[in-house]
Amino acid sequence: MTAHALNWGILGPGNIARRFAGQLADSATGRLVAVASRDAGKAEAFASQFGAERSYSSYEQLLADPDVDAVYISLVHTLHAEWTVKAANAGKHVLVEKPIAVNHGTAMVAAEAARRNGVVLLEAYMYRFHPQIDTLLELVSGGAIGQIQHIDASFSFDTGGSEGRLFDESLAGGGILDVGGYPVSLARLVASAALGHRSEPVSLTAQGALGDTNVDEWAAATLQFDSGISAHVRTGVRLDDEERVVVYGSHGTIQLHTPWVVDPSANPRITVRRVGEPVRVIECPAGSQYAAEADAVAAAAAAGTASSDVPRMTIDDSLANLLVLDQWRAAIGLRYPFERDDATTSTVSGEPLAVRANAMVYGRIPGIDKDVSRLVMGCDNQQNLAHASAMFDDFTERGGNAFDTGYIYGGGLQERLLGQWISNRGLREQTVVIAKGAHTPHCDPESITRQLTESLERLQTDYVDIYLMHRDNEDIPVGEFVDVLDEHARAGRIRSFGGSNWSLARFDEANAYAEANGKQHFGILSNHFGLAEAYDVPWDGCRHATDDASKAWLRQTQTPLFPWSSQARGFFTGRARPDDLSDPELVRCYYGDGNFERLRRAEQLGAELGVMATAVALAYVLHQPFPTFPLFGPRSISETRTSMAGLSIELTDDQVRWLDLAG
Repeated sequence: MTAHALNWGILGPGNIARRFAGQLADSATGRLVAVASRDAGKAEAFASQFGAERSYSSYEQLLADPDVDAVYISLVHTLHAEWTVKAANAGKHVLVEKPIAVNHGTAMVAAEAARRNGVVLLEAYMYRFHPQIDTLLELVSGGAIGQIQHIDASFSFDTGGSEGRLFDESLAGGGILDVGGYPVSLARLVASAALGHRSEPVSLTAQGALGDTNVDEWAAATLQFDSGISAHVRTGVRLDDEERVVVYGSHGTIQLHTPWVVDPSANPRITVRRVGEPVRVIECPAGSQYAAEADAVAAAAAAGTASSDVPRMTIDDSLANLLVLDQWRAAIGLRYPFERDDATTSTVSGEPLAVRANAMVYGRIPGIDKDVSRLVMGCDNQQNLAHASAMFDDFTERGGNAFDTGYIYGGGLQERLLGQWISNRGLREQTVVIAKGAHTPHCDPESITRQLTESLERLQTDYVDIYLMHRDNEDIPVGEFVDVLDEHARAGRIRSFGGSNWSLARFDEANAYAEANGKQHFGILSNHFGLAEAYDVPWDGCRHATDDASKAWLRQTQTPLFPWSSQARGFFTGRARPDDLSDPELVRCYYGDGNFERLRRAEQLGAELGVMATAVALAYVLHQPFPTFPLFGPRSISETRTSMAGLSIELTDDQVRWLDLAG
């Protein structure tokens, strides 16, 4: 494959694939060589009509074809992500019809597969590749109508019936996912052009109607961006609305009359109305949208994996767009059956999970008869089962097997999501489950028993590997806590236990009581620890172990430490700067000359090692003279990837001391 010859295969010879195949002849770089359908007759007929050299009766056969460099995926929505992952794993560049996946969580998996395999992935919003969009953005950024205030965009149609994939909830039917992404995508694009930087909605309100088949037949949403820009978007499959885009500014309007699907031989018009000036009609050059998409994939492929994002529609742009579509659907109560929190689901690819080549390191905890990944995924911000499954699958494939959750997280949602994922994957014995209970004000022996019972039910298991008291209550004799935890350990409901946010004095007192009374010891401490010194703690009742006395105690006792907020709540991500006081909690807990010097040194060492400062901060925690199993709470797969870079860093003792200002 060269930059001037990209051989294409098509998965799914449907109507939109006909548009792509028909316009591919206008491409400067691509040609159609193969088509695949599960109906051999359809594949043969399509290949014959559009001049493809061969046809296949299975998608797998096409992906195995060494002459195919790139694939165009035009299957039903629910198959987009699966076959994107499979195509990327086969080393094929991918142009996938929108949406790239049904939801943001699943889309992350597809995006990561492309990044991992070094292939181009482009979501087929073909409108962005027409010359009229370049003209629109030039008008907006050039101030043709003054300051942008509002965007009105619609894409809808009335099917005239209620049958087929658009009305099938099992196939993710409805208007929002079929064409609603167009107006959302354009609104985001225009707002970003107007502000001169990427801008995402800060709020969304919506209305819509779910039909008899439980899909959205029409829906409208209002998006609010920063700097006061708003947008109103509409879509539907039973809504005969005019397809148009109008951008409102302080001095006039810009209107696109055919914003989405443009005849390749037509010259679309843009009307510009500015107060006090004659109406201006701009005739844009003709353009083949689908051919331009194909050429964009070829250009990105020729640029190499470091530049694999297509500028007009990057992977991050696609992910951000799906976040808005998720919010839109949630606002009108649209959730597909396979998205329920109790749904039985498989991996996106349909293949069993397998650990890829990874840098994960492992340790052992007394009482647990399996390796424990030294990096522990925090389960406190997963949004839904799709998001949780994407995050947990990815972590597992990177070698992670330890998950930390708590009784109070999400009102129980986080425990339920983790439990459902473990059940869906059949990984209970391979997974290390860390549960926490007894948070203030329910920090007493009776609450431990009640909450543990409920946690086990939510987690769909009869035991947890590690149980941590989320807080301490020093008004209760420590022996009462030891007694109840020992009871549950002897009953097999807990393998090992310890305390989170416990003072070292109470921890020692608990173990002295256990020793004197033949009880199981507190074996784990989970206090805040990291490269940044904690000047304060984020929440009432929290404790840190960043002071010298605590470090000395940990060295002496060799107590396994499961530090939370080891990344100092984003202090090392670049968010923290002395003149940026926008996050009061970050300022209160970590702002000080010492920590800013630690940040400077982490950034310096990171630059030398070719990693981000967050990876250096994680490596610091892992290279302590006592066992550490740092918790981290990524919100996206990309955050997991960048954080885990710290596992591959080897720090010398001198570097560890230097980072901590001790050398």
